Amino acid sequence: MEFDADLIACAQLVERGDPDRFAAAMAAPPRARAVLFSIYAFNIEVSRAPWVTQETMIAEMRLQWWRDALEEIRSGGPVRRHEVVTPLARVLDGQGAELLDALTEVRRWDIYRDPFGDMAHFRDYLAKTSGNLLLAAARALGPVPDAVVRDAGYALGVANWLRAVPTLEQAGRVPLVEGTADAVRDLAQEGLNSLVQARARRKNIPADARPAFLPMWQVGPILRMAVRDPARVADGTLELSPFRCRLGLMRTAITGLW
Repeated sequence: MEFDADLIACAQLVERGDPDRFAAAMAAPPRARAVLFSIYAFNIEVSRAPWVTQETMIAEMRLQWWRDALEEIRSGGPVRRHEVVTPLARVLDGQGAELLDALTEVRRWDIYRDPFGDMAHFRDYLAKTSGNLLLAAARALGPVPDAVVRDAGYALGVANWLRAVPTLEQAGRVPLVEGTADAVRDLAQEGLNSLVQARARRKNIPADARPAFLPMWQVGPILRMAVRDPARVADGTLELSPFRCRLGLMRTAITGLW
């Protein structure tokens, strides 16, 4: 895929909005990089749609705009001209569009301030955001075993969510079903368990799809840190040093191990 003006715009959007995934995409081979930037740019646009306005109706309309664009991609008809939608349409098939549509729909939770109803609701949210994003990206690169991707996506979702807790709370959201130290530790351990299950079967992931898993490079260390010291979640210190981040991404890019 040619790196045209649209893809450059997607890459710039990811660089500004999701530095971790930008670094992961830059560590991928050029062919995979073009696919990943399109999907990651879509994710940024959708994830920020509920936050750019205080008007719930406008936020709903923004998400619906993206759902309509995905329906155009899914149906195989004419697709609207847009710097993200246009390259996205070149990398998604119908199932990929359906995965991202479910991601967009579940993002409606971000518009409002209601807490999660229970852990089942929370897990469903992570499965349809982090899980669907990883599965759509991996499928766009090559055939993959869904169960492995789902486990990896849930682990990635838990790690990223725990890192985001302070920001979400400052914005008036209730990000956790239960915010006690024990509950946070249990959630981090649940993410680790999913990571272990995914790692046990990662040899089943074809080489072409492996670049989609580069964002996994921080997941194990972040979750283990949260298990050891759950207070770091509330403190906003659940982060790796820049050196450790660079080393971890380099290792994952070279070995494919996450």
